[in-house]
Order: sequence, then C-alpha cells, then structure tokens
Amino acid sequence: MQLKDFFSFVFILIFLSANAQANQEDILFTIDNEPVTASEFIRVYSKNLDLVQDESQKDIDQYLTLFTNYKLKLKEARALGLHKKSSYLRELATYKKQLTKNFVTDTKVTDALIEEAYDRVSHDVNVNHILVRVDENASPQDTLAAFNNIITLRNRALDEGFEKVRKEAHNGNTVLGEKIGYFSGFKMVYKFENVAFKTRVNEISQPFKTRFGYHILKVFDKRKSRGERTVAHIMVSNKQNDTLNKGIETRIQDIYKKLNQGEDFEALAKQFSEDKSSASKGGMLPPISSGQLSSPKFEDVTFGLLNLGDVSKPFKTNYGWHIVKLYDKKPIPSFQDMKSELAAKVKRDERSKLIDDALVSKLKMHYEVLDNQEALNYFTSILNSDYYKRVWKLPADFKGNNVLFKIGHKQFTYKDFGDYVIKSQRRIEAKVPFKVIISIKYSDFLSSSLIKYQEDNLEFENKEFANIVNEYRDGLLLFDLMETTIWNTAKTDSVGVKNYYTSHKSNYVLPERIDAVVASSPKQKTLKKVSKLLQEGMALNEIKKLVNSNDKIEVIFTSEIMDASHQALPEQFEFKKGISKIYKHNDTFVMVQVKSIFPETLKTFNEAKGAVIGDYQTYKEESWLKELQEKYKVKINKNVLSNVKNQIQNK
Repeated sequence: MQLKDFFSFVFILIFLSANAQANQEDILFTIDNEPVTASEFIRVYSKNLDLVQDESQKDIDQYLTLFTNYKLKLKEARALGLHKKSSYLRELATYKKQLTKNFVTDTKVTDALIEEAYDRVSHDVNVNHILVRVDENASPQDTLAAFNNIITLRNRALDEGFEKVRKEAHNGNTVLGEKIGYFSGFKMVYKFENVAFKTRVNEISQPFKTRFGYHILKVFDKRKSRGERTVAHIMVSNKQNDTLNKGIETRIQDIYKKLNQGEDFEALAKQFSEDKSSASKGGMLPPISSGQLSSPKFEDVTFGLLNLGDVSKPFKTNYGWHIVKLYDKKPIPSFQDMKSELAAKVKRDERSKLIDDALVSKLKMHYEVLDNQEALNYFTSILNSDYYKRVWKLPADFKGNNVLFKIGHKQFTYKDFGDYVIKSQRRIEAKVPFKVIISIKYSDFLSSSLIKYQEDNLEFENKEFANIVNEYRDGLLLFDLMETTIWNTAKTDSVGVKNYYTSHKSNYVLPERIDAVVASSPKQKTLKKVSKLLQEGMALNEIKKLVNSNDKIEVIFTSEIMDASHQALPEQFEFKKGISKIYKHNDTFVMVQVKSIFPETLKTFNEAKGAVIGDYQTYKEESWLKELQEKYKVKINKNVLSNVKNQIQNK
C-alpha cells in the first residue's frame, strides 16, 4: 500500500480513534460490551469539525452514527485478525519509528541551534588562526604540552601582534599559522565556527580544542552575507616558462577587446578559456557564496558585479588572468524559507551532538538515573591490554548480576554493559587509558539505553504521541479492511457489478446533447457577422481566418458534443437545430450553431462501468454495515449522549 494513498483515505474518513480510558470516564456507547468513552467522541468530533464539507456530519446524532459505524468496522477488522498481519505490523512499526524522531529530541535546543545557524549563514567572519597539532587520543603529557604551547603563543600574540606571531610560529608540521579569510555558517567544524562568531572584531580568542588540536584565532571583520552569485569566466592560465606573464596578459586583453566589440562571451569561453572544467559550458561555474573560493580576489570581483550581464575587466589571481560575467545573484533567503534546510543540516552537523547531549541530560533527570562510579571503577579494573587487540573477554568471576542503573521499570546489569563493551571493541592506540575507554563506553551505553527506553515507552508516556499512533493504527487497519472486504471485491466481482447495472440501468443515462459550435466574443457586432457567414454556409476555418488574425483574436470557437450543463452554453439554452440568437453569457456574448441533437439514451455497461463500480461499492458497504449492526450489539447511553451534546453546544 502506498503511504500517500493511505493518508488521502484517512483524510476522507475525517474521524479517527484516540486513547480510551473507559474505566475513568463516562461511557458513551458499547459494542458487544466494549466501551467507547464520551471524551474520545468529543475529541474526535471537535478535531474534525472544521474539516467536514457535509453539513450533516456536523449534526451530533448523524456524526454519532458515522462514528459507531467506524467502530463497528474496526471491531470486524480485529475479529478477522487483520491487526496480526505481518504487512500491517511492519507498516505500523515503520510509521512509529518515523514519528518517534519528532518526539525523541530536545526541541528547545534544536530550535535555538537552527536560529543560530540562520544568523551565521547570514553573516561572514574574517579570521586567521594558529593551530598547535595534537592527536585526539594523545597522552596526557602530549596534550598538556600542546596546551602550554598555545598559551605561550597567545601571550606572545597579545604583546607582539597576532600576524607577526602567526608567521613566525608556522612550521607546516606541528604548528600551523594560516590565513582563513571570510567564511559563514557550516563552512568550518562547529567548534571553530562557534569561537569565530563569538569573538569580537580585532580580538584574539581564548585557546580552544578541536579534533585537530589547540587553536587561537583573531577576528578581523564581520559583515552581512553577500548571498550567492552565478558567474561564468574566461581564464588564461599562468605559464611556467613565462615568468613575467606578459604573454598571457596580452592574450586576455585581446579577448576582452573582442567582448567589447560585441562578440559572445560563451563562444569566446569555449574557444579560449583554459579552465577545462568550465570552458565547454561557456565558462559557467557553480553558484558561489562568500568564503567558498580559495581566491579572495576572484570572489571580490565576482561580488563586485552589480547587474546581471555585467562583465569585469581582466584581473589576475594565482591561477592566471580572468574575465568574469554575472548571470545570477541571490540574497540570503528568509528564515522561514531556509528553516527546513537548516534543520536538516543541524541534525547532520556536529551540532547534533549538542541536541543529543541535551536530550540525554533531560532523560537522566526524567528517569532519575545517576552515574554509577563504582561500576566505572570496577570495569576499569577488569580491562587489560587485550582490549587494544580487540580480543578482550569478561573474566570468569565477572559480577554480571550487579545493577548498573535502572530506567523506569527496566533494570540494566553489569552483564548488559559488559556485553556492550565486548561488541564495541575497536582498535585503539595503547596510550588511551582504560579509564577513558570505560568512561566513553559507559556514556554511549547509557545514552543509547535512555533513548531506546523512551522510544519503546513513548506511547505510554506521551498522550499526543499515543493519540497520533492510535489514529494511524486504526486508520491503517480500516484501510486494509475496506480494501479486502469492499473495494477489491467490487472490482473483481464482475458478475455482481453487471447484475447491479442491469437492475439500476435507469441511473446511467446520457442526457440530451447537441453537436454544436459556440462562438464567443466581447463584441456583439462581430458575432452578427459570424452568424451571417454561417448562414451563408462558409466553412468554419474560413470564418476564423476572416474574423481573427495573428495579432488579434476577436472570436473563440468551441466545437464539440455538449449537454445543457456545458460551461460554454447559456443557462436554459433551448436545444434547436440551426443558428441561435446572440446571448449575453459570462460577461461576454455567445452565439450557438446546433448541427445535430442527440436524444437522452441509456449508457452501455462499458460507458457506465466506472460509475457502476463506485455505486456497487457503496451498495456493498451499506449491506455489509447492516450485517455488522446485526452481528455486534451497539448500546448507546442516552444520558451520557445528552451530556455530550450540552458540552459540545456550550463550547
């Protein structure tokens, strides 16, 4: 079953079930002693009141009939065991998993990160940095040495100037002093981006650590983003044997003269540009945003072009000489336009760890889970060098039954964590301490356990989630029931469909129709001319040529077989062969030539087949519902119904 078909079906149903707490609330009705609460009916009725098109469905008594029929169908679906079908269970599980993602998250942190991301993609920051390299799994001694080195460099930079120290400290190996230039959000690792945007212009940051090592950076400028530009370029590349670059400068100037003489930019790019990746495309480059290019000069020229079609003068970069033409320019879209894109990026980016950490912290508080330091010490004590070789096993005297922690009603033991540590063995450098390994493994195990427990129990803990799942569960079940019991049966029961047609032929009639030409024009005088030409027997194609031209259409002709409801015909138009008078219709004038009249006739089975199948399905469903009403006893509590009506009407 296609998911989109299911959602269309559920919307047409317009009512869906919800969680029932019958033992705590008034019972509106029972089906074979199975209760349906008043609160469920009120919730569903109120929820769907604005969706219904049929006014009769707003009548409480008639809506109750629809609702009881709906519940009867669900009762039958479960009686037939449709809720046990593997396809049903599989699709329900898939939907629950997808829906869970929207609930198992920290929305406040996510929303804040999305807003922060928009602010950062809307601005550019210009920085240079100094990096003291150190491996993520370096020994404490090496890590401390790198940290002390970056502190020393920062103190020097404050006294001697950042650029002086950056150039002197750079050795291309253990210390890098680099010009970064302008960049915006998502262009750097998040920690680097975060410090860059939070540091004031002309200030040097405090030391900070990324996976590459320890950094300090200086911010030189911040500006609003220049958006996105699409350009093409013609490039003449530097030649190794032309140290003065005189030859290539002459060549680019000659190309520029050709452009000024009116020659086509794309054609010249295909002929002369030495950028092989773009020359065949007329020099066209992918869209460019600030900080994307390694050539600040090229970027500055690109963003300096103001109007579409503008062409730059020849300019030089480290790659050669260029001429650039502007094809498109786009500002940063609005927050609402970018929100979904940014949300996806945030969840893929390092920022997602902040969301996960916030969620885990919230769940630890919710389930009152405390870190078990005793367990961490124990596992650190039983780890040995075999773990570095990925062959470590639990010792013979392992305390597997000890309690590690408890989440809700579920208890996790040392054995659970021990198995996880074994399964997640990875090759690790011997210098990583056992304490660090266990700390990381414990954090990962606790996080995954908390999230999985919430996912497994979300339906019992979150009423909104439970309602949505129940709506989908019942809607999916009802779809399967209707498909197997009514829809597919009606399509395959050819004998039943034909018998239904035979006994209801009078319902399938082609109305009286005419083979006609309708002429429509805002000018009554023009239609009089058309009428006269038709009376004289002139062919329609000749009339069209006479009254219309390539520049101006005076009359539109509609020629087909039509019944009285056709939009081109005036109301109460009399079917009569010949040429009619001129009518005022739909704020214009029309005239009709009736060539033939076809009387009302019965449709053949093939002509009516689509409508017959639809009517047969309705007939089958009505008959089937009567059977269900006889099979299952429905008992309505009149007093509760009266209270329900008062409650709804007083809202």
